[in-house]
Amino acid sequence: MSVQDLPGVYLNAIRQEVNGMCSSLEPWLLVVVTFVVSACIFKMHGFLRKDESLLERLKRLCFNVIKNFPILKGYISKKMEKTKEEITSEVLKVNKGMPFMLKLPETGWAKEKIFVETEKYTALGSCDWEKGKVSGAVYNYNEELVEIATRVYGQCAWTNPLHHDIFPGVHKMEAEVVRMVCSMFHGDENTCGVMTSGGTESILMACKAYRDRALSLGIDRPQIVAPVTAHAAFDKAAALMNMKIVHVRIDESTMMVDLKAMQKSINKNTCLLVASAPHFPHGIIDPIEGVTLLGLRWNIPVHVDSCLGGFLLPFMDKAGFSIPPFDFRVKGVTSISCDTHKYGSTPKGTSVLIYRDQSLRHFQFFVQPNWPGGIYASPSMPGSRSGGVIATCWATMLHIGEIGRAHV
Repeated sequence: MSVQDLPGVYLNAIRQEVNGMCSSLEPWLLVVVTFVVSACIFKMHGFLRKDESLLERLKRLCFNVIKNFPILKGYISKKMEKTKEEITSEVLKVNKGMPFMLKLPETGWAKEKIFVETEKYTALGSCDWEKGKVSGAVYNYNEELVEIATRVYGQCAWTNPLHHDIFPGVHKMEAEVVRMVCSMFHGDENTCGVMTSGGTESILMACKAYRDRALSLGIDRPQIVAPVTAHAAFDKAAALMNMKIVHVRIDESTMMVDLKAMQKSINKNTCLLVASAPHFPHGIIDPIEGVTLLGLRWNIPVHVDSCLGGFLLPFMDKAGFSIPPFDFRVKGVTSISCDTHKYGSTPKGTSVLIYRDQSLRHFQFFVQPNWPGGIYASPSMPGSRSGGVIATCWATMLHIGEIGRAHV
C-alpha cells in the first residue's frame, strides 16, 4: 500500500465506524438529530458573531436575572415610578401651570394673539441663555445676528432647495456655504460637500457613504473603527445602517486615541477610521496624522469629526495659536464634518459635510429611478429642506467674515 492510498484507507475506516454506530438508529431519528445539531450550530454561530462582546452580554444577562428577583423587582419598579413622577413634576413646574394645546382651535387665532402667546412660551424657563454659559446649547448670541437672521429667514421662509429650479437663489447660497467651508479646511478645486441639519446628520451621511463604498468593494458587513470618545452619532449610524462599530480605547495620559489599539482593531471589513478635532468629552484633538497613516497603509478612508471645533481650529493660526494640521492638508483625510450652528454662530439647524473629491460624495446620494411618481433623488437624509436656515447660515457667515472669526 502506497502513501497516496493512506487517506482513502482512513476515510473508509471512519465511514465504517460511523455506519456501525448509526446502524441501530431508525432513518427518521437520523433526520431529526441532523436537523437539531445543525440548528444548534447555526444558533451558536449567530451568538458568537454578535457585535457586542461575550462579556458585555453576560453582564447584561446577569443584570436582567438579578433585577427580576421578586425581592428586587418591586423595589426597582417603585424607584422607576418615583423617578418618572419627579421628571413629570419638573417639566410641569417649568411650564408654570400653562395648559397644553391638545387640539386645533375652533377658529384660527389672530396674529396679535399668536404674538402674545409666543412671548409667554419663550418666557418659560429660568435659564438666562442669552448671556451664554450654556455649553452645548447656545454658542453665540447678539442682537445684530438676531436681526439679520430674522429678516433673512423671513425672505426665504417658504423656499426649498429640493426644487433648485424653482429656488435657484437658495441653491446658490447652499453651494457658497459649502465652498466657503471647503476653503476653510484647505480644500482644492476637487473638494465638495453638502449641507445637513446638524452634526448627527453629517456623521450619518458620511457613514452611509463609506458603507456603500465598502459594499461596492464586496465587504458584506462594513466596520467603523472609532475612539471611545467619538461622538455617539457614529454608534447611531452603525445601528441604523447595519454596520459594526469597534470602539478603541484612549491614552489615559493624553486623552487621545491609542494608535496601537486602533491598528489592532483594523480588519478586512474596516471601511472607516474616525478621529475627532476635538472630541466632546475632553476637548482634545486626536492625532490626525497618526490615524491617517493607518488609513493610507490599508487604503481605509479617514473621517475627521470637527463638528465642535469646525469654526475655531481653522482660525487658530490667525488668532496666534499653533496647532497640528487636522484638515485636507493631511494626506489621508477623506472627509470632515463641521457644524455651522455651534461656533459658526448661525441659528440651529445647519452643518456641513465635505469630501476630498466627488467620487466619495457620490456614495452618499440616494436615487430611486423607478418610483411611479418620477425620479426621486436627495443628497442627504431628508427630501424637502428649509431654505430659511440655509439662508441664515449663509448670511451669518458673510456677516462675521474671516477676520471676525479670528476674534470671536
